[in-house]
Amino acid sequence: MERKWILKNSADPEKVNRLGTELGIDRVLAELLVQRGVETFEEARKFFRPSLDDLHDPFLMKDMDKAVDRLSQAVANREKILVYGDYDVDGTTAVALVFSFLRQLTPEIDFYIPDRYDEGYGVSLKGIDWAAENGVTLIITLDCGIKAIEKAAYASSKGIDMIICDHHLPENELPGAVAVLDPKREDCHYPFDDLCGCGVGFKLVQGYALRHDIPFERLEPLLDLLVVSIASDLVTMVGENRVLSHYGLKRLNEAPRKGPLAMINLAKLEEGHVTIDDIVFKIGPRINAAGRMESGRLAVELLTAEDDTTAYAIGEQINVNNNDRKNIDREITKEALEMVTNGSALVSGSATIVYNPAWSKGVVGIVASRLVEAYYRPTVVLTKSNGFITGSARSIQGFDLYEAIDSCSDILENFGGHDYAAGLTLREEHLEEFCRRMDAFVTEKLDPESLTPTIELDAKMDFSQITPKFFRILKQFQPFGPGNNNPVFVTEDVYDAGNARKVGAGGIHLKLDLMQESQPYRQIAAIAFNMADCFDHIKAGNPIDVCYSIVENFYRGNSTLQLRLKDIKERNEFI
Repeated sequence: MERKWILKNSADPEKVNRLGTELGIDRVLAELLVQRGVETFEEARKFFRPSLDDLHDPFLMKDMDKAVDRLSQAVANREKILVYGDYDVDGTTAVALVFSFLRQLTPEIDFYIPDRYDEGYGVSLKGIDWAAENGVTLIITLDCGIKAIEKAAYASSKGIDMIICDHHLPENELPGAVAVLDPKREDCHYPFDDLCGCGVGFKLVQGYALRHDIPFERLEPLLDLLVVSIASDLVTMVGENRVLSHYGLKRLNEAPRKGPLAMINLAKLEEGHVTIDDIVFKIGPRINAAGRMESGRLAVELLTAEDDTTAYAIGEQINVNNNDRKNIDREITKEALEMVTNGSALVSGSATIVYNPAWSKGVVGIVASRLVEAYYRPTVVLTKSNGFITGSARSIQGFDLYEAIDSCSDILENFGGHDYAAGLTLREEHLEEFCRRMDAFVTEKLDPESLTPTIELDAKMDFSQITPKFFRILKQFQPFGPGNNNPVFVTEDVYDAGNARKVGAGGIHLKLDLMQESQPYRQIAAIAFNMADCFDHIKAGNPIDVCYSIVENFYRGNSTLQLRLKDIKERNEFI
């Protein structure tokens, strides 16, 4: 697919020069910092040295005092507490985190993960009934519950209080819970509103610890779970998320709990060198696979395992789930792509909507992402479950998918999500109307210019600028994520040294050793995923322009620098 390259506007030269001089760093690095709002020595110190002292007081969050009071009462009176969370990475890590903390304080604790196929997303009546039957008097919901108005009332009728910890957008009416913790509440003035669900759960735990004089050191072992959630949920890597991720990665690499360590080994990652990318592409999908293929409860059991034998046994099962998931999503993706090409998609214009009642509900979100990669259109993939049509939607840069789905709210049973990803459920008789409305909404609101994917380039670079000092400082920009992405550089007039080869299953990737015309004696290794169609042009020795991020590979204790190519253009195609 053709991609448009856009070079970011240069930062204020005066600010860049001053910061570069103060820090003694390369101009490109100074410009990267200014682009990120880092303009002074002190701001740079805080950026490069995240501190736990910069975490916000949890009691700044609306209802935190009520939540901690009720939780304290439950612990003191040995009430039965149920930690309830969604079946994806954010939900299961949140449950594992809060459960791990509370089981140190009380034996009257259990957790519950709803079945994706039987109960669906969020708080379920079945879950509340289970809680009532087992003597639960307090439910803590994590990564769900902000729309559970009827469910909260139902729980109350059963004598069960609820503390809701969520991070999704609330509606005008909030559930009648004892406390509703959600930094996106309009009446909540918490200084950072982009916490993940696990992050909100962590703030509850932090609030409880502060109230009861529990030292923060007791909370630090929980941070490996939190960084897995922050990375996988793709919340912004700024503010509190950056601080928590920095220390979470440190914990994950230096002293991970048994479950995450099992995942690191089963994913064949290098111990001690796990990155945010490793979490996003290796660890997160494995944890997700439990809820997609079997039960999200497996993921919590893994993440809370207290011995190696249990952790590896569950981890092996989750690995099997992940392999099964990959096979199923590969087959469904193939069917969905054929629907679009043969004209049997429900919608295939400005938006893409496909439906097959036989598809697995657990992988439709992944398939939607694959279709976006293929056609770059807002996409909805639907299947049938428990008598309803249900599915997942994914968007493209600059298009508010949640707004589009919200415009159909009167014909939906329920929905939730954010700008770029959402889930929804509707009755079959409303399917045609839903497709008509979504197509019309996208056609009206979507800027045709946005249908060409873009790559934002941070700076032009010559290979000579990639020095050991440059890369040593660049690594300190980590952890990378939305709002602090791994910088993308462009280098022009390069060519392969003669070792270009296709790699990966089916030879779909390229491994290259790149050289720049202006300095023909220096080679830099590069990997280009899914770009095998460029092989013949490159192998023939033709010059190219490349955009890339710089990464560090660890293998058997050895570290090598590598360019991870984002795109390749024939020379002079990028101006």
